[in-house]
Amino acid sequence: MSQRPEPDLPDLHDLLRTLRVWSPEVTSLPAFAPETAPAEPLPLFTTWFTEVVAAGQPEPHTMTLATSDTDGLPDVRTVMLHGADPDGWSFASHSGSAKGRQLAARPYAALHFYWPALGRQIRLRGPVESAPSPEAQADLHARSTGALAAALTGRQSEVLGSLAELERTSREAWERAQRDPDTPAPTWTLYRLRPDEAEFFQGDAQRRHVRLKYRRTESESESGWLRELLWP
Repeated sequence: MSQRPEPDLPDLHDLLRTLRVWSPEVTSLPAFAPETAPAEPLPLFTTWFTEVVAAGQPEPHTMTLATSDTDGLPDVRTVMLHGADPDGWSFASHSGSAKGRQLAARPYAALHFYWPALGRQIRLRGPVESAPSPEAQADLHARSTGALAAALTGRQSEVLGSLAELERTSREAWERAQRDPDTPAPTWTLYRLRPDEAEFFQGDAQRRHVRLKYRRTESESESGWLRELLWP
């Protein structure tokens, strides 16, 4: 059997050298004075999120979720932020998915936001808890018909026999979601990460990046945050 010729591909290293980080045509690097930052990370996150939305950052509510399996091996994927409040940063998935199983075995995770429009990153890590099922269902049914249909399709991370099987199951789920928008998805779970640590990174054109880290401090009498600067 003859082999098909390999397509002409660009040299990856040469291609990488043509790329820039934070090109001024698409990126603004605002100043960040950490001494003016609030005592807790949530208000700063809310401010930065609002600013990056105003700056036109595509999909600012997407974030990287890192978990680990029962052997301690890391795993990572992109998920959507469902909310952030004093109870934690929330996201959702099926309890039987890969991340759901990993969080059940090791309920500790990390989140990462990258917003190149303003040269900003935010990193969070801490324990993860499942919200009560009624809250998860309420969160799901407040979303779009497509979100409900995807949840009803289920079987996330399982081996798929064919795309035709996916199309058939998805079509049935869409029809059910449109017919009964209050249909529950029993395995749909709302997770909340309550950070022990939160880092805010503001990029600088001279590579003097500002990194402000919050670390939770708790005692029997009080709960608070320690703030410290990090070398870039």
